[in-house]
This record gives sequence, C-alpha cells and structure tokens, in this order.
Amino acid sequence: MAIEEILLGAVEKEASDIHLTVGRPVTYRMVGSLVSVGEKPLTAQDTEAFAKEITTEVQRKKVEEVGGIDFGFSFKDKARFRVSCFKQQGHYSLVLRLLPSRFFGFQDIGLPSQLIETLNLPRGLVLVTGPTGSGKTTSLATMLNYINENFPKHIITAEDPIEFVHHHKKGVVTQREVGDDVPSFSEAIVKSLRQDPDVILIGEMRDLATMESAIRAAETGHLVFSTLHTTGAARTVDRIIDVFPPAQQPLVRVQLASTIVAVISQVLVPRLDGKGRVAAFEIMFATPAIRNLIREGKTYQILSELQTGSRYGMIMLDDYLKQLYTQGVIGYEAALEVAADSRELGLQLSKIQPAGKGKERAR
Repeated sequence: MAIEEILLGAVEKEASDIHLTVGRPVTYRMVGSLVSVGEKPLTAQDTEAFAKEITTEVQRKKVEEVGGIDFGFSFKDKARFRVSCFKQQGHYSLVLRLLPSRFFGFQDIGLPSQLIETLNLPRGLVLVTGPTGSGKTTSLATMLNYINENFPKHIITAEDPIEFVHHHKKGVVTQREVGDDVPSFSEAIVKSLRQDPDVILIGEMRDLATMESAIRAAETGHLVFSTLHTTGAARTVDRIIDVFPPAQQPLVRVQLASTIVAVISQVLVPRLDGKGRVAAFEIMFATPAIRNLIREGKTYQILSELQTGSRYGMIMLDDYLKQLYTQGVIGYEAALEVAADSRELGLQLSKIQPAGKGKERAR
C-alpha cells in the first residue's frame, strides 16, 4: 500500500490513529480499538519508505540522531495529521493521529456553555487535563477558535507540534512550533510576553520551568491555556504544586490560587451505538472557596466543593458519566472503565433504566 492510500483509508474509516510498524499489517485505531488492514505484515523496507514519503531529509537526520521526532502535516485538502516518527529495534515506526478537519462548536463536543464566560476574561489560567488521546487538543482548539471568532485579541500558541492551524479572524493568531520556531515551551512563554499577547496557549506543561512561566504569564495579565496528563481537578492542582521544590510550594499555592480560572478534566468513552466516542468531563471553576483551599493546601477538600458546585456550572466526572448512561449514549461497562469511583458509580447505574430501546441495561 502507498502511504496516500493508507491516509485516505484512515479518513474514510474515521480512524483516530494509524500504526505503521515492522511485523504487523497497517493498523488503524477505531473507536478505541486497534484493527489491522489486510494480513501482510510490514517490513523494515515498507516503514522506511513510508517515513521517506512524509519526512524531509532534515527530519530523518534528527530521527537518526535522537531516535524520533514529532511533527504535523496536511494531507491535501482532506485532513491534517500529527506524526510521531521514531526508531524501534533499529527500524522506522510511525504513529499518525488524524486531526479533525474543522473546528467544532461547544455543543459538538459536549463542552458546557458555562465555559464561554471564562473565554472573555482578561487574565487567568485554564487547564485542560486527561490521559493521552482524550481530546484535550480538540477542546483547546474549540475554545481558541471561539475567542478568535468573537474577540479582537492576539492569540499566541506554543505547540509541539502544531496540530490545528488557526487563521486570522476577528483576532490575530501567532502559532510557534517548539523545536522549529522556538527551542522550548518556557522560552516561548517568556518571548511571547514581548509580543503584545492577550491569550497564550502552551501545548503542554511538561516541566517546572514551563509551569513557572505559565503561572507568571497568567499573573501578569494574560489568559493562559495549557494541558496536563492528569485526571481530576484536585490531582491537577497537586501535580503542579508537587513539581516545585518544597521551599517554593507555599508561594506557588498562593500564585495558583490567584490565577487559576478553571480545570477541565476529560476522557473519551465509546458510544453505545458504535458511532465513535463521546467526551465525558469534570469541570472545576475557581470559586473563592476553592481558591482558599488551594492557598491553604487543603486540595483534598476540593471534591466536596465539586459535589455542591452545580450552581456554578461544576460537575464531577462520575455524574457526567451517569448522565450519558441515563441518556443511553454510553454503556454500563464503558462508564465504569473510566469512572473515578467505579464501585459507587456501578451501584448508582444499577438502579437506572437508560433511555432508548435495545440499549444495554444495568446489571
């Protein structure tokens, strides 16, 4: 198969990822599961040929030097892919993530409308968290596109690699790719402060320097967005604080308490009808009570604030899963697999008859 045929197949089948590795046929990830295409395993010559078709000589040289690279590219006018090209057991391997070809609205991906209010704030830190492949990039792209369409603001992004390409609309968008346009996320943030930004997107808060720079940018009057590979609002706050040396943590708590605006934690769950996956969210807004808990180091009490915070638009992950199950969107096993407290959620779901005929019933 030619690489073009493989890419086109992913678009037509609505696969989320493509795996090209020696010893296995071309493999797509569809609705969360790996599915091979054909029976002929790929050879080392196959994967090297695929890599040469979508990489430059400079990129391949970097693979040889450091073992792998990440980049994005557009496939004609059909789709855009994020690529991880790397060496394993001396052979080329590629994993390609199919990126949506259009920007979604809040309703399309299930983001609560209450979040829109945060997008017009002059400053603060908004975090989107979740495991790899949970749709964080899509959620961030949706929020940035909303700002771009509705407000005359300068949006600066630092990404590795650039995934969604934003065009200038009501706002002005500057997108910088880490590794090509700027050496690191932290450097991108520092430099962006001299570029008249209103909104700053940091692709991922990977290290102390990036976290420190992000908090400082939010403190100095900018609306900052970023991601973390955490689940749950309380764990996200703890993760940031724990990265800093013990002596700095009291100050970081104060800074984080004053800058954090919202934490959106999300997972993707297979739909019961087999038509892809649906996002489930946990939403925390920084109320005065939550800010105080962060400041005092009592993040273990954030959970109780989430439980009683529905009037502010907050929702716990398990409550969101319960809603999706009740509506007949997801099944019993799928809900429990990603639940924060699977035992308690299982007890609740066992008392519910989901909507629709022929849906999976609680056990």
